[in-house]
Amino acid sequence: MVTACWKNAIKDTSQGIWSGEGTKIRGAFIGLTARHTAAHMSRAVMEGVVFSLRESLEILRSLGVPVEEVRATGGGARSPLWRQLQADIYNTPIRRTTADEGPAYGAALLGGVAAGAYRDVQEAVASCVRLREELTEPDERRSKAYEEHYAVYRSLYAANREAMHRLSELAASSESASQ
Repeated sequence: MVTACWKNAIKDTSQGIWSGEGTKIRGAFIGLTARHTAAHMSRAVMEGVVFSLRESLEILRSLGVPVEEVRATGGGARSPLWRQLQADIYNTPIRRTTADEGPAYGAALLGGVAAGAYRDVQEAVASCVRLREELTEPDERRSKAYEEHYAVYRSLYAANREAMHRLSELAASSESASQ
């Protein structure tokens, strides 16, 4: 398996999470061989993104937040492959919401709470958020394999951090020299 490792090359965080807009992100494909195709690399990018999302999920779990299901919304949620990758990598079932405009919908609900239309977020969610019946369950065999790959993924940032920082510095100096 090829592993795509996407990490923040500027701001070092103990969890390795992405630190927002304007951040200079570097990526790497680790483990490429002559047998790997563009399809392998595309899947590796998807897996790398889900591994990165899992880091956020692990922070929630470490804070004692119980995660029994993950809710999926938006364009990516329409993809059975994307939902299955998430279920397998998180080892947690994925359920789609009926509304595909998740971020905007959530912002509207928070606005409703702020305006007094709902007492709190829990009431807003209970009143408005609906779920589809379909549930994407993790595959036990794949989840176990992804657990091992996730451990390798986590080790890659520390192993490559300095090189990624240096590449960012070189890119910045190269950009300023060409202007």
